[in-house]
Amino acid sequence: MCRNIRVLHNFEPPATSDEVQAAALQYVRKVSGAAKPSAANQAAFDQAVAAVAAATRELLDALVTTAPPKDREVEAAKAKARAAERYAR
Repeated sequence: MCRNIRVLHNFEPPATSDEVQAAALQYVRKVSGAAKPSAANQAAFDQAVAAVAAATRELLDALVTTAPPKDREVEAAKAKARAAERYAR
């Protein structure tokens, strides 16, 4: 999985449209192998990003969990601690 795509499910507040769009863009970039498409492929690229964003939003809206929502700051601190431990070696 692409490192820049983050878990968006079960956070308080819920994932924003910008976060969903960013994840979709990263996914399409990874699958296409292009960070910036050529002019000839721009329309197809944009259409794919929109379709993936819509599918992602639909998925997030349909998922159900009994777990309490995660706090973004707490999860970010955990990730930072894991990274510090990993790169301190």
